Amino acid sequence: MLLIFPPVAKPCEPPAGIAKIAGALKAHHISCTILDANLEGLLYLLQQPRSASDTWTRRAIKNLPANVEALRKADIYQSLDRYSRAVRDLQRILEVSAKEQGALIGLADYHHHDLSPVRSNDLLTAADRSDQNPFYPYFKERFAGILGGPVPPQDCPSSLPGTGSGRTERQEGHATAGNEAKQFIGFSLNYLSQALCTFAMIGYVKKEYPGLRIVLGGGLVSSWMKRPGWKNPFDGLVDHLIAGPGEGPLLDLLGRREVKESYSVPEYEPLLMNKYLSPGFVLPYSGSSGCYWNNCSFCPETAEDNPYIPVPVPQAMEDLRSLVAKTKPILVHLLDNAVSPALLRALAGGPWGVPWYGFARLDKDLLDIDFCMALKRSGCIMLKLGLESGDQGVLDRMQKGIDLAAASQALKNLKLAGIATYVYLLFGTPAETIAEARKTLAFVVDHKEAITFLNLAIFNLPVCSAEAGAYETKQFYEGDLSLYTGFKHPQGWDRKQVRQFLDAEFKRHPAVVAILKNDPPIFTSNHAAFFVKP
Repeated sequence: MLLIFPPVAKPCEPPAGIAKIAGALKAHHISCTILDANLEGLLYLLQQPRSASDTWTRRAIKNLPANVEALRKADIYQSLDRYSRAVRDLQRILEVSAKEQGALIGLADYHHHDLSPVRSNDLLTAADRSDQNPFYPYFKERFAGILGGPVPPQDCPSSLPGTGSGRTERQEGHATAGNEAKQFIGFSLNYLSQALCTFAMIGYVKKEYPGLRIVLGGGLVSSWMKRPGWKNPFDGLVDHLIAGPGEGPLLDLLGRREVKESYSVPEYEPLLMNKYLSPGFVLPYSGSSGCYWNNCSFCPETAEDNPYIPVPVPQAMEDLRSLVAKTKPILVHLLDNAVSPALLRALAGGPWGVPWYGFARLDKDLLDIDFCMALKRSGCIMLKLGLESGDQGVLDRMQKGIDLAAASQALKNLKLAGIATYVYLLFGTPAETIAEARKTLAFVVDHKEAITFLNLAIFNLPVCSAEAGAYETKQFYEGDLSLYTGFKHPQGWDRKQVRQFLDAEFKRHPAVVAILKNDPPIFTSNHAAFFVKP
C-alpha cells in the first residue's frame, strides 16, 4: 500500500497520521510505502527556475539555498529577525510560483482563485483538471517512479537536494500498478489547505492507474462525514472513505485485522531521511484520540461526537521511550487535544533527555509548583493552553471547567518553573460582548510576564453543533462541505465588530504587542519551542 500526505501543510515535522497507519500495517505484515508529498512538493516548487520582476523576489531566489539550510540549523532560532526574513523569503517564492495556475501557495496554506476546498464540485473539478495543479509536474514524476517503473534519479523530484525521500520504495523495488503491495493508495487529508491538491492527485491516479483503489481518510474527511445529512459526493472517484482513526477500518478493508483492539507503535523510520524545515527531527506522538474533557460548548470534538480513546499510559510511555531511542529527535511534539492528567504525571517522572511540548488543560496539577518544576525537569519546554477568555462568566457558559483564579496561579507557576506558555484566546462566542472581551485584555495585561505566546481566534459555530439550533444561522462559507455556519450573535457582537476590537484595541495594547512579537511567522507554535531558552 502507498500512504500519501499531500500538500499543503507546515513542512516542519513528519505526518503523524500516516506514520501511525504504517505502524499498524507493519504489525500485520502488510508492506507499505510512506510518501510525504507535502515536504517534497514544496521543496520541488521552491527549486524550480523562475524569473523575478521585483527586488524582494530576486533577493528571495538568490538566498533560497541559504535560507532552506538555515531553517535546518539551530543558529537562526537565536534571532527572530533573521528567522522571519528567511521564512518570509521562502513564502514569497512560493507565492509567485503558481500565479499562472491561479493559485496562491504558502508554507502553510493553499488558495485558488476559482476553486474552493469547501465545495465538492470544485474538488471534483480539481481532480478532473489535475494537470493544472501547480504540483502536477512533481506528483506525475513521483508516481511514475513508485507505481510505473523507475525514473532516472537525476530526473526524479525525490532526488532534489534536501528532500532525502524515496528511500523506502528504492529499498523495496519499484512497484507497478499490478503489484499486490500497491493495490491501494491512501491519502491523509487533514486540513482545508490540502484538499484541492489531494483531489488533483486522486484525479491523476484515477486516470493513469485505474486498477488502483483509492482510500481517503484524515481529520478533515472525518469532519465532512459527520456533517448533518452527509451524502458522499465523491462516489466513482474515491473508492473508500474512512472516518475517525483509520488503522482499524483500513485493516478490515485489507482483510488483515487479526486482533480487534490491536495497537501498534507509529512507524517513523521511512521518514527519518526527510529533511524537514526544523533544526532536527521533530517526533510527533499522540497519546489519545478525542478529548478527555469533552465537555466544552461548541467544540468540534463534542459536536462530532468523537469518542475519547486513550493509549494506556504505560504503553504511551513505552512508545515514547522506544521512539525517542530510534529517531533521536531534537523535540517531541505531543499531539493530544489535551494531554491527560495521568499521562502528564507520568511524563513528569522524566527526565527524557529531549525537550517536549503539547496542549494541556489548566487543571489542578498545575497549581502545584513542585509538579510544574517536575515537568520542567522532565524536559517540558512549553505548554499550549486553551484559556479562551479572561471572563469567568464566559468560561462557565462555554463549560470550559476553568477557574480564572486557578488559571492565574497556574500561569505564575509555569513562569517560575521556566516553562513557556502558548495561550489560546477565542473572541466572539455567544456569551461574550465587548465588555467581556476587555476583561480578557485585562487578564492578559495582568499576566503578561507569564504568557510567552498568544494565539487569537474569532469564534466559528460548528455546523453540527448541538447549540447551533439556538441561534439564527446564515451561510458562513459558500459550499456543501463547510464545517461552520454563520449566526446572529444574541447581543450583536458580530464578527466585524470583534475584528475591529482586536485590530484597534486588543492588538495595540503595549503588553499584547510585546507578546505577539514573539510568535514565529507562518510556523507559529510548531517552531515556537525553538525560541524558548532552556
